[in-house]
Amino acid sequence: MAPVRNGRVLFGEYPTGYPEPGKTTIYDDSETIDVDTVPLNGGFILKTLVLSIDPYMRNLMQPGGGYGTGYVPGKPIFTPGIGLVVRSESKEVKAGDHVCGHLVAEEFSIKPSLGGLTIIDNKHNIPWSTFVGVAGMPGQTAYVGWKEFSNWKQGDVVFVTTGAGPVGSFVIQLAKADGLKVIASAGSDEKVAFMKEIGADVAFNYKTTDTREVLSKEGPIDIFWDHVGGDILDAALDAANIGARFIECGMISGYNTGGAPVKNLMQVITKDITLRGFVFARSMPKYLEEFYATVPEKIAKGELKYTEDVSYGLDKVGDVILAVQKGTNKAKAIIHVADG
Repeated sequence: MAPVRNGRVLFGEYPTGYPEPGKTTIYDDSETIDVDTVPLNGGFILKTLVLSIDPYMRNLMQPGGGYGTGYVPGKPIFTPGIGLVVRSESKEVKAGDHVCGHLVAEEFSIKPSLGGLTIIDNKHNIPWSTFVGVAGMPGQTAYVGWKEFSNWKQGDVVFVTTGAGPVGSFVIQLAKADGLKVIASAGSDEKVAFMKEIGADVAFNYKTTDTREVLSKEGPIDIFWDHVGGDILDAALDAANIGARFIECGMISGYNTGGAPVKNLMQVITKDITLRGFVFARSMPKYLEEFYATVPEKIAKGELKYTEDVSYGLDKVGDVILAVQKGTNKAKAIIHVADG
């Protein structure tokens, strides 16, 4: 086989505000690869099929990274993805296996071992993209956060921000399955319609409706699942019930502005609020077997609803990263790189 293009997405430079396509991230199609003859040295070669674009990627675009590691200028970025093994010299995988985990954003990658990747047993034949969405890291974040930290009880009122996203929409469905009242917000009427479809009792567009007015009418809230921080976190603190649990999953309102201030933290004391941040990977091993035993089957049966906003080609990565940071994506952001 003749050499083929091996397009990739490089990290250009650290942004000071919103990431800029072509500057913060750069699509490079100058490299080629001969898939049949490139030395594997006992490893295997992956064809990238699907990549995930998530809000937390902005935290990797600063020196050191927001999670202890980050993107390096001049080097390809990485993100959760699905790859197809096209050739292998490894005993761990064989050609035709599909794997998931953090992948380099390039069309083909040579891996020395399976380290950090998982072979997918797609026995329910659900779309590969779901393994970076509702059946992947976002779904696992919702699952472990709710199971481990919500401490829900009958009669609780739950408020979920970015409720149409891959994490928030799963949280809504978990809370409704437990019989709770759910208030949910998102940034467009289309997203509001989806939140209502999946069971939210009160769904509103925070850009056109005052969050404080909604919470004053529908609260007080007992559980707050937060992706936003800033003013919305302040509003939730004011609307919290005594003994409320706040699950801090993200604070995107400050990702591109140097941080968003919170003014009402004294409410944590006066209302006995538990304010709990978490990184899903630290708690997920406890729930991993349970997650894969239940979630893919629910997706296959249509019992777990999800939506995707799919873009085609690595050259779209920069635009999609920006859309996710600005909230203009319509659903879970997916980059379709290749079929397989």
